[in-house]
Amino acid sequence: MKRFYKQAEAAPAEDGYRILLDGRPVKTPDRNSLVVPGDALGGAIAEEWNRQGERIDPRTMPFTGLANAAIDRVLPDPAAFASTLARYGESDLLCYRAEGPQALVERQAEAWDGLLDWGRQRFDVDFEIVCGIMHRPQPGRTIEQLGRAVTARDAFRLAGLSPLVTIAGSLLIALALDEGAIGLDAAWAAAALDESWQAETWGQDQLAAATLEARRQEFEAAYRFLRLL
Repeated sequence: MKRFYKQAEAAPAEDGYRILLDGRPVKTPDRNSLVVPGDALGGAIAEEWNRQGERIDPRTMPFTGLANAAIDRVLPDPAAFASTLARYGESDLLCYRAEGPQALVERQAEAWDGLLDWGRQRFDVDFEIVCGIMHRPQPGRTIEQLGRAVTARDAFRLAGLSPLVTIAGSLLIALALDEGAIGLDAAWAAAALDESWQAETWGQDQLAAATLEARRQEFEAAYRFLRLL
C-alpha cells in the first residue's frame, strides 16, 4: 500500500491509546479501532507508522501486527486462545531429550534443566522427561497449573506470548521470558538449541539460516512487545 498520511501519533482515549494517522483513527483488519493499553506501546506503534517510506510494509511493523492480533483474534474469546497456547505444555520442547550423541545430551541438560527447575518452583509441579520423540503425557496437575498461568494473562499479553510459545515450541521458555526469569539471549539459545547443534555438526545451510534468523527476529519482536505493556 502506498503511504497516504504524513504523521502518526498515539492519542489518549477512554480505553487506552488510539493510533491516529493525520488525526484519523487506524482500523485493524477486522475494522476495529486500533487502541492499545499504555503510552509506551502506543508510541512504539506510532513510530512504526512514521518510519514507513513511500510504501507501507507490514513486515516492518511487528508491534502493529501483534496489537491487531490482540484485538481481532484474542479479545473475542481470550479463554479459547489461552487454551490453545496452554496445550503446548503437554509436549514442551524442554521435556524431549536426545538419546545421543552425548555432547548434545549434555548441552540440552545445561540449557534446559534450569528452566525446568524454575517451572517446578514457580508452579509447584513436576515434569515427565522423555528420551526420544515418543509422546508421554504430563501430570494432570502440571497441565492444570500451566493452563492457569496462561489464562490469567490479558488479551495483549496473550498476543505477545503466542509467537514466543509457537516459535520455541515451549510454553515454559515463553513464560520464563515473560516473567523475567530468563533473558532474551538465553531464551533464544534454549529455543534454537537443536538447530544450532545441527548447523555446528553438519554445516550452515543458507536457506535454513535465513529461516532461523526470521524466526529469531519475530521472537525478539514479541519479547519487546511484552516489555512495552
